[in-house]
Amino acid sequence: MTTFVDRVELHLAAGNGGHGCASVHREKFKPLGGPDGGNGGRGGDVILVVDQSVTTLLDYHHSPHRKATNGRPGEGDHRSGKDGQDLVLPVPDGTVVLDKDGTVLADLVGHGTSYVAARGGRGGLGNAALASARRKAPGFALLGEPGRSGDVVLELKTVADVALVGYPSAGKSSLISVLSAAKPKIADYPFTTLVPNLGVVTAGATVYTIADVPGLIPGASQGKGLGLEFLRHVERCSVLVHVLDAAALESDRDPVSDLDVIEEELEQYGGLEGRPRVVVLNKTDVPDGKDLAELVRPELEERGHRVFEVSAVAHSGLRELSFALADLVAKARAAKPREEATRIVIRPKAVDDAGFSVVREADGLFRVRGEKPERWVRQTDFNNDEAVGYLADRLNRLGVEDELLKAGARSGDGVAIGAEDDAVVFDWEPTMLAGAEMLGRRGEDHRLETLRPAAQRRRDRQAERDEAEREYDEFGPFGPEGS
Repeated sequence: MTTFVDRVELHLAAGNGGHGCASVHREKFKPLGGPDGGNGGRGGDVILVVDQSVTTLLDYHHSPHRKATNGRPGEGDHRSGKDGQDLVLPVPDGTVVLDKDGTVLADLVGHGTSYVAARGGRGGLGNAALASARRKAPGFALLGEPGRSGDVVLELKTVADVALVGYPSAGKSSLISVLSAAKPKIADYPFTTLVPNLGVVTAGATVYTIADVPGLIPGASQGKGLGLEFLRHVERCSVLVHVLDAAALESDRDPVSDLDVIEEELEQYGGLEGRPRVVVLNKTDVPDGKDLAELVRPELEERGHRVFEVSAVAHSGLRELSFALADLVAKARAAKPREEATRIVIRPKAVDDAGFSVVREADGLFRVRGEKPERWVRQTDFNNDEAVGYLADRLNRLGVEDELLKAGARSGDGVAIGAEDDAVVFDWEPTMLAGAEMLGRRGEDHRLETLRPAAQRRRDRQAERDEAEREYDEFGPFGPEGS
């Protein structure tokens, strides 16, 4: 049964925003008390968060479909809908988030580091929020915006200071078991290690982590064996340790040729050229192994390698090796640039940025793209004429109609707002800005005129009396007609 997974594809869906409510306040002696529809709640986000207690992506391998909750719709009496609950997905330290094309979206390193993989939709405004001096009683509300959805790929790259690389059965698992408290599976056959093992080593005042990478063979960088699956776990390591078998049973193998093969695979994989190397000649407790180690050591040192003769079984040479690795790790940590204080970068929009674009396509269709127009279209209830008129007025105020005229659009031309796979297409009429005129003065309700507040009625009656007195003073008791 699979217990370790370091690459998965997730199908994520954020929560949809709740719809706004179109409602009119009603109570005794006040049947039309004005709009009181509440706003819809925001949809929940899908958030990836680094959790130190998580070491594998196994849970997402079994359950790749994840969805956050939707926002609740608004209600009457100015009651806004409840926001959807964010879905927090814990991931191991060192997880890289990519899109399906392989573009890196986020590199999650460090406990608590988070990334919003799918953002929830905005809640729609209720008719109370849409009311204004010119639109006193809107008979519509905005729809909730759909949450973002899509696929992302998670790749785990082990965060360790030292990586043990080498042929299968070179003794890497045995070495990590005696250097640290790790208990990897150890056996006398190749590819015993099928997943990376991590251990913590203490050498003096330095504490560092060491990773046992599954065995590499020729062609590992092209996908042979297990190499391609786990070479990514070497990328973050500061020090590479070549574990060479000084007592290999194969007649066509020796430590020098093994080193050349592994170095060739690391070079083919790329990105590891500048890492410090250490060569460990393992299994020197075997007489033939001890002799071979003494034979090849001068050649390895001539190449500039620092060589250690050790035996994981006899526990010989381990102290010198652990302190040497601690020294290299300390130097690597000191060479890393210190984290700078977080800088807030402000990128204001250009003064001539309209926030949208109009492009005429080959088939004569005019396509409008932009965050605002596309969001407004998604939030419009096209079954409500008043809502459609409101959308038309918003687009006109944004300048969409002027740009369509400049682009050469004529009455009856097709106009699409949004991407090809999710667009609203309609036949454009230059008089669309008068959509409200077809409904009269949109947003006003003549019934409210008979229910004006008493203070307003008193002011109106007083104005009428003042006008009558002015005419009497000017024209006499018979008015303008009598004069």
